[in-house]
Amino acid sequence: MAAACALTAAAVLLPLTVAGGNPDAGAAGAAAAHGSAGAQPAKADTCQNPEASLTPSAADGATIDRIKKAGKLVAGVDQNSFRWGYRNPATGQLEGFDIDLVRAVAQEILGDPEAVIYRAIPTSQRIPALKDGRVDIVVRTMTINCKRLADVAFSTAYFEAGQQVLVPAGSSIKGYDATLKGKKICSASGSTAETALKAKSFGADISVTVPNQLDCLVRLQLGEVDGVVTDNALAAGQAAQDPSVKLVGTPFTKEFYGVAMNKEATDLVRRVNKVLDGYRQGGANSPWMAAYRKWLAADMPDLTGPPAPKYRTG
Repeated sequence: MAAACALTAAAVLLPLTVAGGNPDAGAAGAAAAHGSAGAQPAKADTCQNPEASLTPSAADGATIDRIKKAGKLVAGVDQNSFRWGYRNPATGQLEGFDIDLVRAVAQEILGDPEAVIYRAIPTSQRIPALKDGRVDIVVRTMTINCKRLADVAFSTAYFEAGQQVLVPAGSSIKGYDATLKGKKICSASGSTAETALKAKSFGADISVTVPNQLDCLVRLQLGEVDGVVTDNALAAGQAAQDPSVKLVGTPFTKEFYGVAMNKEATDLVRRVNKVLDGYRQGGANSPWMAAYRKWLAADMPDLTGPPAPKYRTG
């Protein structure tokens, strides 16, 4: 438990972490206006199929040109989610499944996987950071949904997850059901878990929300809450950190993670989709499967590959 708590004690906003260069260059690039000239907002019917994204392209545009000029990709990430985006206490470096994907995007655009400025942002700041131009991309176990598409653009899906309940061993809570009644349940502000609990709480006390999802685990360990609702992919990593907690019930949603970007950055969306197309190719030998085996297979052993991409028509 002490190790898990130590990993959780992270700042809400990480000072700039630079891989391989001067932070000022990337920061200046992120502060510049995002956009591709003439970019149009998504059609109203896009949300009938929210995972559908723009077709891949290697063409440069205003956003790609700005990133190349800056020489750095500015990425909003997590530093608290074990296996996904976390700071390795032994090396001080950010590691995880999402971090590997950021590195692949940097390799594609800048020819260098180290040409990244990482900014650790809380769950509730993912969209504001993109809209304000503080980051170029957010790769932070972020679920694609209709509400978020009103504010940001997404790549094709790179991972399928679902909401589930995390509780201490021996808890009377059996899942997302009537056993939540009267229990204090934690979720992250701005997360899909918070939205789900607001829609249907089963009589639980859902007043406890936190900026970073892993903070819920600390509250659970301290006995301040009775359970946590979160993505099962994140919760599996938390259970790996602390064997005194466990997932109960079954996932009650189907959610897809995507790389989020500014709505006007259509050229960047297409380029990231090109990266993801390559990331999926190769079956069992694909870069996606290599990252899965490295980071996630120990806690989520039965996955056979990434979700298939969906693209917009017309």
